Amino acid sequence: MRRRDHNIFANATSLLICGLLAGVVVAAAAFPAVAMSGLAAKAGGETFAQLPSQLKRATAPQVSRIYAADGKTTISVFYDEFRSDVPLKEISKNMQNAIVAAEDHEFYNHNGVDLKGVARAFVNNNSGKSQQGASTLTMQYVRMSLAYSATTPQEVVDATKDTPKRKITEMKYAMQIEKELTKQQILERYLNTAPFGGGAYGIFAASQVYFSKKPKDLTVPEAALLAGMVKAPSAFDPTTESGYPQARDRREYVLRDMRDMRFITPEEFTKANATEIPRKIKRVGNGCVSVAKNDWGFFCDFFYRWWLSQPTFGETTYDRERRLKSGGYRIVTSLDIDAQKAARSNIADQIKENDRDALLIAGVEPGTGKVRALAANRKFKLDDPDHPQNKLSSDPKKRKQGKRGTYPSTTNPLLTGGGDITGYQAGSVFKMFTMVAALEKGLPLATTIKAEDVYKSGYVIEKNSPAACPGTHFYCPRNAGKEAGVYNMWTGFGRSVNTFFVPLEERVGAERVVDVAKRFGVKFRVPQENDWANDKSFSHTWGAFTLGVSSSTPLDMANAYATLAGDGMYCEPTPIEQIQNQAGEEIDVGKSHCIRATDADVARAALDAARCPVGDHAQLGTCHGSTAGNVHGIVKHPVFGKTGTTDADKTAALIVGTTSLVYAGYLVNPDYADHPYRMSHQIVNPAVYHAMADFMKGKPKKEFKKPGDKKVGQGEQRSIPRVTCSSIGDAKSRLKNAGFDVTVGGRVESDCPEGTAAGTNPSGHTVKGGFVSIAVSEGKSEPKPDKKDDKKDDKKKPDKPPSGR
Repeated sequence: MRRRDHNIFANATSLLICGLLAGVVVAAAAFPAVAMSGLAAKAGGETFAQLPSQLKRATAPQVSRIYAADGKTTISVFYDEFRSDVPLKEISKNMQNAIVAAEDHEFYNHNGVDLKGVARAFVNNNSGKSQQGASTLTMQYVRMSLAYSATTPQEVVDATKDTPKRKITEMKYAMQIEKELTKQQILERYLNTAPFGGGAYGIFAASQVYFSKKPKDLTVPEAALLAGMVKAPSAFDPTTESGYPQARDRREYVLRDMRDMRFITPEEFTKANATEIPRKIKRVGNGCVSVAKNDWGFFCDFFYRWWLSQPTFGETTYDRERRLKSGGYRIVTSLDIDAQKAARSNIADQIKENDRDALLIAGVEPGTGKVRALAANRKFKLDDPDHPQNKLSSDPKKRKQGKRGTYPSTTNPLLTGGGDITGYQAGSVFKMFTMVAALEKGLPLATTIKAEDVYKSGYVIEKNSPAACPGTHFYCPRNAGKEAGVYNMWTGFGRSVNTFFVPLEERVGAERVVDVAKRFGVKFRVPQENDWANDKSFSHTWGAFTLGVSSSTPLDMANAYATLAGDGMYCEPTPIEQIQNQAGEEIDVGKSHCIRATDADVARAALDAARCPVGDHAQLGTCHGSTAGNVHGIVKHPVFGKTGTTDADKTAALIVGTTSLVYAGYLVNPDYADHPYRMSHQIVNPAVYHAMADFMKGKPKKEFKKPGDKKVGQGEQRSIPRVTCSSIGDAKSRLKNAGFDVTVGGRVESDCPEGTAAGTNPSGHTVKGGFVSIAVSEGKSEPKPDKKDDKKDDKKKPDKPPSGR
């Protein structure tokens, strides 16, 4: 076939299709009843009447916004398409006029289909001139709606492919829509759906991306630029070298039409056309790596992981992520700006972002489980693989392989666990679980145990292990310093005496201690530890558990100690205050979910002893020592908490709580767990207690509740027989007959004959079945002259907890 013949054939075909389309439209417009009965011509084997007339309403993907607990501060946004619908009244009249001028001059006059436009486009497109479209704004809206409501790839193709069948389908829907909606409603939906390039979908997003303003504030030149971009967002992109001149010419075309349609005056045209076009745009960040502040990223990530775990939002994690990124949710989280700022600023005072060590602080509200802060000396962002900022790992093996560490930037969930982060050994903070287990078993806080410098336990471990008694397979814990003596739970917890808590764990059963930790929310993320925790035959033999050899995270332990302040109610950690869907309806998910983990009196009693390590005063007993005694004086509120140190100081931890908040701080190396250097409490402690002081400043002082059952404190008290100056044998016999566990202590000066009993420790009375130590008299000695120290410094220095505390 000759080329000329081919052109004639093509033109004839086009003319036939055009006539067919025009006939269908005229028939449907003039004689709708006839058209609906199938009188119109067929297109692609399907009659006009048989086409569906009800357009399936599918909301285009909407951005979800994440706020802090104040409901105002934006943390981040999540989206597949950056879009947020706004009502027409919040869209500038300039923008409404501009889109009509750019896309559909007859919008306010036609019934969804512009017959003149169809004819004009046919003549123009077959005359060799530039291509013209005949789609009205209504038909364009139909096309976008069909694409968004498509459930298969083929439906998307059918909705966008340039075919006569698609045109007829659009016309049918468009005419029906014009019957159901007003012109203003159609225009509103169109402007909220159309793509504008630059990652912006809908007029709200376009206004933000191109001009950082709301749609209601768009000027004439701004509206004309955006309206002109809808036809071909990539071609008319003003930020590209090739797109800028085309965007300029396209804007002039739209402005000229606005002038000719009398939307603007000739003077306004001239002024608008001379306005500079922006060459740069501000793309809106997406997800947790684009949070408003880098230090909010760890909380954002916690929220994101929480969302993906919720069946409410879909059967699979993929479904849940799509819901988050397209559902238009308004999510108010539990992040407290003040609590977060206090933690982050005090971390910054102690350690740099590019330090190999990670200083981590998690904050939880007692009684609700709401996570109020997650802060670290790290930026939450991905390291640039082409231009890496992170230093090589501090782990020699990883360094040799060229692997980089998590500093200064990481997206690993350092504070909350997950993925490769299984947690960190935190040391003596775990002693709290042993104390709770003992109280649950009926042992009061006043229970006494004689702690030795080294204690030979009944727990069997590997023979000749460093933790075994020499030459045996028995676990032999030792104290951090010279701390042998008789202790109860106030004094033993206050001074963190290892050889008090291991025998206490033996009394109650290690499996019960592990069970308390599980009830208080500790997650056993290391597979072997998880196996031990869930098999009583193993956990029963876990002698070192009370000393914190199991991995945990700052969030785990902040929430565990918050369970004490919550009267024994364990509340699942939640990042949520409120979730609303696009319609403004509240979704009942993420609210505080609390269950009773232990009796209220048990929790209150354990908390009373937990006031001792941080220098506060117990209400039920006496502390006599602390490991972080300056905390109470700095916070200036009733406080409780605990220090924690692992073997060789590989981790240092401090937990500080009030009735309002519990902070748990860890100083760790997340890249190299078995590192050879020591972590300092002089870094982690000030960060935690100063953060708490800052957060509590100006808040009313609130005292902790006392147990209703006084037995959990002092228990059943028994008088200790007076044995002063009795023989040691007689003294032991009388004390044992009175029901006490008796030991013979060291020698002291006294008025009693040498070798006799100088007295007991304690004296007067003690708990039933408690330890009583007999002091042996050395007899009288010559008085010694007093030594004066004229340079005595009365200022109390901050306590520095020794290793193992």
